[in-house]
Amino acid sequence: MTIGVWVLGDQLWSEQAALQSCLKTDKVQVIMIESLHHVQARPYHKQKLVLVWSAMRHFAEELQQLGYSVTYKTAEDFETPLQQWIKEKQITELRVMIPNDLPFLKLIENLEKLYLSSLDCQLTLIPNNHFLWNSEEFKTWAKLRKRLLMEDFYREGRRRFQILMEGDKPTGGQWNFDKNNRQPPKGKLKTPPAKWFEPDDITQKVITHVNSLPIPTYGTEILQPQPVADTRPQDNQFSASVSAHLRLNNREPFRWGVTRSQALEVLDWFVNNRLPDFGPYQDAMVTGEETMWHAMLSPYLNVGLLQPLEVIQAAEKAYHQNKLSLNSVEGFIRQVLGWREYMHGIYHLVSADYPEKNWFNHTQPLPEFFWTGDTDLNCLRQILSQLQRTGYAHHIQRLMVLSNFALIAGISPQEVENWFHATFIDAYDWVMQTNVIGMGLFADGGVLASKPYAASGNYVNKMSDYCKGCDRNPKERIGEKACPFNFFYWDFLDRHRDKLQFQGRMNFILGHLDRISHEELETIRKQARDWHATF
Repeated sequence: MTIGVWVLGDQLWSEQAALQSCLKTDKVQVIMIESLHHVQARPYHKQKLVLVWSAMRHFAEELQQLGYSVTYKTAEDFETPLQQWIKEKQITELRVMIPNDLPFLKLIENLEKLYLSSLDCQLTLIPNNHFLWNSEEFKTWAKLRKRLLMEDFYREGRRRFQILMEGDKPTGGQWNFDKNNRQPPKGKLKTPPAKWFEPDDITQKVITHVNSLPIPTYGTEILQPQPVADTRPQDNQFSASVSAHLRLNNREPFRWGVTRSQALEVLDWFVNNRLPDFGPYQDAMVTGEETMWHAMLSPYLNVGLLQPLEVIQAAEKAYHQNKLSLNSVEGFIRQVLGWREYMHGIYHLVSADYPEKNWFNHTQPLPEFFWTGDTDLNCLRQILSQLQRTGYAHHIQRLMVLSNFALIAGISPQEVENWFHATFIDAYDWVMQTNVIGMGLFADGGVLASKPYAASGNYVNKMSDYCKGCDRNPKERIGEKACPFNFFYWDFLDRHRDKLQFQGRMNFILGHLDRISHEELETIRKQARDWHATF
């Protein structure tokens, strides 16, 4: 009897459940597959393709060093190399750790029906161990609740894993320090640099491969790096001068880590250089500041190079050892222990039709400038151009600029989700369905959020310096210089008053709508319609 383990591209951990299910005495074969057909589902970001494929190839080498027999295939599809490998290695049982993404689980189940049974190969799905809460545990927690509030779930997680707790009480006497973490940017902020890496030979080969793909992709072409004498720091981190040197002819270097050791370096770098001041400006947005104090750990967590508990415990340890500010540490831990685990749990809890939810019946097409970045709105232009280059934008840029604009402009939730899934380096189905359909666009009608995250240009003006570089006036609702975030916001409230009056604290906000004259409201509606015509 020969056991085969199929390791997927977001399960890159030597202790992942399918590998760990095998005994030392078992005859074990491992397969990893790059499928060109799979990445044609949408025009994925070049940076993400390089990250995932390079991380997979590095992980295959790591497994070989651990003594596994590994077969690595690049192919048009998953089916062909999988069947050939099963026949060649005489695999009698194929073990796969249950994928996080439900569409991929369906793909595997279809493979079993179409191919595995005829090959006399049994499929065994092993429960996923890449999250602190598995799906059944989350469902058990949810059954006891009338409302699935993330804050309640987060507190339960703090108790369960004894994170920032003193007995049964939260450290510092309260659970949430958000009120200390919403400061607008003031003056010149001295942000610490990000931890980046130079591509090794494996990654350079992947870059060449991705640049030559005969399929639609998103993002700036990735520059094949060339040696730059005497300008590269000894710690293997790109300096600004090197990055500028490489950013030639509208091409961008690849600088992400692709191994567990590099991911651990990024974690250590964050804890020591960014976590101490992470809290106060975690919602701030600044021109030219692509990463601020953010951890940038989600790409590594989402492919399995880092595990959530080690990330959480590293932050908690730094709090105690280095006497860091509690609001910074608690704010970060809430994103991993609260938000990330909650989103994953909700994804596996909701009904199968969740991806098609459209509570507001929004049907406007996604504007072309979301793909091109060609817009005169400075806030959107700044974030979209950054996204094209790096595949990254932090959570407030995603929620309160990109998703907010899509929500108030009435854009189809499904088109927006597809765009987010294609363009972000850390995007997966389990992440984007809940974050975009639920949190960002309120298309689920309040399963996730107590009210829509809708805001006018005033929010962007308060929490960023983007408006200073824009021809539009964030204080004007109508007219040639009016900020579209303003007339779209008031038009959104007006169009959906009947539904919004029963959501959270929206009645207070709707009261402001009543103070706008009929004439101005008609102008707001017309400006919104005129902009829609340009989509």
